[in-house]
Amino acid sequence: MQTQIPIIPLWAVLVTSSANPACTDQPWYTRSLVGLEVGPTGAQFGAGQTDSDYAKNFDGREIARAAKDCHAEYLVIWARDGDWAYYDSKLQPKAPSLGQRDVLRESVDECRKLGLPVLAYCQVQYPGQTLIKHPNWRVVDSEGEPVEGRVCFRSGYRHFMKQMLSEQMAYGIDGFHLDMVDQGFGPPYGCWCKTCQKEFRAQYGRNMPKGVTWDEDWDLMLAFRYASSDLFEKEMTEHIRRVNPRTTVDFNYHGNPPFSWEVGQLPVRHAMNGDFVTGETGVWGFSALTVGLNAEFYRAATPNRPVQVAMQRGVRMYHDQTTRPLHDLRWELFNLLSHGAFVTIVDKTAFDGWLDPMAYERFEEAFREVHAKRDHFGQAPLQEVGIYYSSRTRDWIGRERPEHYFTAFQGAHKAMVYEHIPWGILHEENVGLEALQCFAVVFLPNIGILSKEEVELFHRYVESGGNLLITGLTGIYDHMGIPKSQSSLEALIGARFVRELDSSDNWVRFSEASLCVLDSQLVPSIPINWPFLVRGPAAIYEPIMAIPMGELWKPHRTQLHEQNRYNEDWPLSADKPVGPAILLNRVGRGKVLTIAASPDWATASDHHIVEARRLLTDVIRYLNPNPRIRITAPTTVETILTDDPVRRILRVHLLGYNAPPQTTPAKGRPYILPGLIEDAPMYRVRIDLERSPKYAKPFNPSNLLKRRGRRIEATINDIHETIIIGY
Repeated sequence: MQTQIPIIPLWAVLVTSSANPACTDQPWYTRSLVGLEVGPTGAQFGAGQTDSDYAKNFDGREIARAAKDCHAEYLVIWARDGDWAYYDSKLQPKAPSLGQRDVLRESVDECRKLGLPVLAYCQVQYPGQTLIKHPNWRVVDSEGEPVEGRVCFRSGYRHFMKQMLSEQMAYGIDGFHLDMVDQGFGPPYGCWCKTCQKEFRAQYGRNMPKGVTWDEDWDLMLAFRYASSDLFEKEMTEHIRRVNPRTTVDFNYHGNPPFSWEVGQLPVRHAMNGDFVTGETGVWGFSALTVGLNAEFYRAATPNRPVQVAMQRGVRMYHDQTTRPLHDLRWELFNLLSHGAFVTIVDKTAFDGWLDPMAYERFEEAFREVHAKRDHFGQAPLQEVGIYYSSRTRDWIGRERPEHYFTAFQGAHKAMVYEHIPWGILHEENVGLEALQCFAVVFLPNIGILSKEEVELFHRYVESGGNLLITGLTGIYDHMGIPKSQSSLEALIGARFVRELDSSDNWVRFSEASLCVLDSQLVPSIPINWPFLVRGPAAIYEPIMAIPMGELWKPHRTQLHEQNRYNEDWPLSADKPVGPAILLNRVGRGKVLTIAASPDWATASDHHIVEARRLLTDVIRYLNPNPRIRITAPTTVETILTDDPVRRILRVHLLGYNAPPQTTPAKGRPYILPGLIEDAPMYRVRIDLERSPKYAKPFNPSNLLKRRGRRIEATINDIHETIIIGY
């Protein structure tokens, strides 16, 4: 008989007030888990002088009290957006409806009474009012035409922004959230203003390219664009430090997928310029899967530094005033916390600045739960597979179609989440041997471009006992994204690269004859003699030292294909084998396993089949057969593992995603918005440990748990649960 789950959750009776640690000499961000960002909505839709209702009820005192009452640990209040200031600024017009009121002053004064850190939200990019007064600060495209709304970060705008930051620091704020140092999310790319042209010529001794040329000149242009954003961020940070070293600063970061070179940021370089990195999620915009991916991506970009992630209260986007169900908010909130981030929920007020009481009721309930569980967040992650990220491949293989790279990277992540294999991120910008050796398996998902230094590093990792997993077209492009005749990884793969298949609807088959008798430990869970689709790029290899296994099949082609009249989205059936599917090679004390096809790409594609994903599980289990912990759970459940070696405690965070299925949308097919989580899911999970635990218990004792030697079995009925395991 099932145990009846209490209507009132356990955490609701454990905590009656915010659990702020008493120590206040530490920076606010080192002692906070949850906070609010509150700003008006309207300027985004063109609210002007005649919109007398706009932000008239946007009251800093009321917002500060509401934040404190719902147990937020800090408040980010809007001080400036592209159109208006919300304080008495000498540099930008104040929202007309505020009259003599100063929202920033109201917020700071009230937060001081309440003991609540207060930060100023200050928009950086798209400064509409400022560009009206200073049109010469606008970005100029390659044809010499000013770009409406975009500001050049090398212009006099830098000095203007320092003045604005000084204005706001005079209020005694605790920090800034600067949103955001991007260079646009689409064409035109780059700035050809006189200042940029002069500085480019001085730095590189040549003129700027005439556009997006994807040659050596454009390589320099990309470097110049990255340096522009980096220079601006560093100057703002240095100015803030000079005026008041205790004032913190963070920048809204866009160095992660799905953002590419277009925005002008590199994953590590531009994550390091503030006191901590701040990114944003949004199930509506980036998918449910990328919630956890973003947090880990930021953590890997800024090792040993705090990570902030912003999520929003609204159902669809930042600028609507809808309110998500409590469970929907809880799922995203606890996912981010479990991945080690501290979290800001963005509340966009009604047009007149009115606060939605239902939203704050739900914030309070969620934040009370956070404080009850706070001891279970922030521990070191326990990760088995390191997914490698290459910004050079992003730039020069993805180019203006970044999904050509992102699909494989995100598919690798999706496979790990669905198969409950603990994973982390490795960045080419800051990777070293020590970072590689933190992972039992290092996964290179279609990393087309690898430098000589990276290849040497992988050799050292494998020779010292590491396991390398390679897929698709990894290592077959040169520094500029041009295909090579020889793979950079030939010595590691143990095979000669023959050619790339000119198809993406490729197939893999394991026959009895093609199974590797010398490595009987690798037995794919896929049916024998059955070709299955592995959507994505593939390479033909000729074994030298490697042991081949399985078959890579090319697809059939017809007269329509010859005439280039076929629909590329329609895969055709398997034709015949053209090379091995898998290559096994031993190097030193380690192993290298290469999959000629791209099961990572397939997993994130429109033609994802389970077998492609399971192939990745099979080869990882071959490479690392005895992990410290194995988890069996539904694919709708995300699992995050952390280790506290001092207290000898493992934690298994379980996040149940249980949105109802959606029907075909009215437009934009096949784009389908996720459903909202209304009900807490019920599911079973099995945890197999390398050694028998001393004890195991759920945070919520109403969830059922059984121990059977080294195995733990649990029945969970909640959005978030933590299984606490002593060892």
